[in-house]
Amino acid sequence: MKKRLGFIGCGKMASAIIQGIKGNYNGSLTGAEIDTEFAQAAQKRLEIPVSVDNKALANRSDIVFIAVKPNQVNDIIEEIKPEITEDKLIVSIAAGVSTTKIEKIIGRRRVVRIMPNTPALIKEGMFGICKGSYAYDEDIEFVSSILRSVGKVINVQEDQMDIVTAISGSGPAFFYKVIEDMARAGEKLGLDYEKSLMLATQTAIGSAKMIFNRGETPVQTLIDNVATKGGCTFVGISVMNEENSKKLFNDVIEQTTIKANQLGK
Repeated sequence: MKKRLGFIGCGKMASAIIQGIKGNYNGSLTGAEIDTEFAQAAQKRLEIPVSVDNKALANRSDIVFIAVKPNQVNDIIEEIKPEITEDKLIVSIAAGVSTTKIEKIIGRRRVVRIMPNTPALIKEGMFGICKGSYAYDEDIEFVSSILRSVGKVINVQEDQMDIVTAISGSGPAFFYKVIEDMARAGEKLGLDYEKSLMLATQTAIGSAKMIFNRGETPVQTLIDNVATKGGCTFVGISVMNEENSKKLFNDVIEQTTIKANQLGK
């Protein structure tokens, strides 16, 4: 029997998951929002039933996704706590909120934590997943099986989830920024912006696919294969090294990880 999935909060992340899986999932999908206006807008956008009753949604769902802002998680868990029986599973996508924090409120209940990203909307998502103290391995596998229909899934430890948030949860924006900057650089040098953007975007797609297909080849070897000594790419890589792009991205990921951790406190 297909499990009934309920989403408390139908914002960007939840919407990406819902829209990504609804064509492949035969079980019921329902949502809940903060007020009637938001609920009606989400119902129209997602084409699933969306109410304003969190407790009713929790009561009729087998798996309850908590997809609200981190500072709202405590209140939501307190509200639905009476409806969360032993046979139900909580799945949190709230950045920075640990399974332990949820368990302290809800008691000995099954909790799984995931960190999605918005490319799930086009079935190219990336998810980190970990289980709480009382969740089963079967819970991880079931949730992973749903998520794999819209992307890739990796199992991580709880204390690694904020790093996952920084790399893949926030990562799309970082890649958009790099692609946009490359396209604007091309425009500045005299190439039409849309053509520059297509060049940068398709190059990013192709390069990423080559990394997935590299087998045992180190990523550095892929770099060296393009950046032959004395060539134009070598000059570009030298500029990146001189500008210390490694430190830049270390700082970006580190500061984003720190912020993700702070969100749950």
